[in-house]
Amino acid sequence: MTVEIICVGTELLLGNIVNTNAAFLAERCAGLGLACYYQTVVGDNEGRLAGVLGTAMERSDIVILSGGLGPTEDDLTKEVAAKVCGKELVLHEPSRAAIERFFAERGTVPTENNWKQAMLPVDGVVLDNPNGTAPGVIMETKAAKVILLPGPPNELCPMFDSNVVPYLNKLTTRVICSQTVKVCGVGESRAETMVKDLIDTQTNPTIATYAKTGEVHIRVTAGAEDRKAAMKLIKPVVKELKSRFGNDIYTTEEDVTLEKAVAELLLANDLTVTCAESCTGGLLSARLINVPGISDVYKTGIVTYSNKAKKNILNVKKSTLQKYGAVSRQTAEEMAKGAAAFAKADVAVAVTGIAGPDGGTEEKPVGLVFIACCVKGKTTVDKYRFSGNRGKVRESAVAAALVLMRRCILEYFSEVTFGKKEK
Repeated sequence: MTVEIICVGTELLLGNIVNTNAAFLAERCAGLGLACYYQTVVGDNEGRLAGVLGTAMERSDIVILSGGLGPTEDDLTKEVAAKVCGKELVLHEPSRAAIERFFAERGTVPTENNWKQAMLPVDGVVLDNPNGTAPGVIMETKAAKVILLPGPPNELCPMFDSNVVPYLNKLTTRVICSQTVKVCGVGESRAETMVKDLIDTQTNPTIATYAKTGEVHIRVTAGAEDRKAAMKLIKPVVKELKSRFGNDIYTTEEDVTLEKAVAELLLANDLTVTCAESCTGGLLSARLINVPGISDVYKTGIVTYSNKAKKNILNVKKSTLQKYGAVSRQTAEEMAKGAAAFAKADVAVAVTGIAGPDGGTEEKPVGLVFIACCVKGKTTVDKYRFSGNRGKVRESAVAAALVLMRRCILEYFSEVTFGKKEK
């Protein structure tokens, strides 16, 4: 069966908010074995919305709309969809009562336009919304099944999982499952070259590479009659990817980020960590602190933006700064060693660079970054040249620092202890 996604809202077209609903719905529908060939974003305009919906119903079995179910005058989705589907809107008493309860629990009084949200299509399947005031609804017509969902993700996502998934499961006889192999320290072109033969001969499962900042994700997708059968098809492909990429794979779990993988490596080996940052200004620390439980090993973060701070806090030698400059291999190494000593940490990572847009020279251009990692006294320094604006350079530097930290820890235990491994 085919599904089409329509996201409604002028604010989406203007770029005022990021359309995360489309990605969520597409991924969920793919997992249910539904083929999605079209996605549309349309503004709050009755004529254009009616046209888009009519076209979708002609070419797709299921049409999912998100947004436009609110109480204001420009919330038109339900009214337009009911008209296109030939359904009359009538007061749905349970929804009205739910709206009353919603406001009463918060000690506020609904305005008159809130009752508009309780006007629902005749014979529609009403989807309760415990997280808001706009109920969802499913309308079945000869042409297609039309599903209306509220726009806020904290309302749409639980409503879809709780109410829409069981409904769609009854319509499909095939599932599509995916597993993502996440690789760091390998560029997209090299990663694709390493799996080109698998891509060229793929049928089911299929393989696709996605470039991320500092990493590459390889998604393996298979279709089968049930999840168990699909995962059985995926397993040997993932095994082959592991043999090709080895330690460059930091996880095959969807919810594990690069910073989480690094944090788990630190926690598993009881290694304390500190960060000394210049051009990244605390972004590396922020990435690590995003991980729950990191407080067990994270000791401190130091932003030494000025040369004076580098000297006074990290004991970077004045002679080093004068001879090589703040952005240099030598300064990065002394920053890492100084941070380790200052915090009495097992692992210290230091970042110094030129993020731009100014400050670059022919010898040291914008985007030049040195990153040092000190693990139990052994220090490694890598040189990078990142492209993009100031924000992109800093983001790339943080990702590279995480990759270097992970690599240095793995190398340390490989060379010294021969036993402790990453989770």
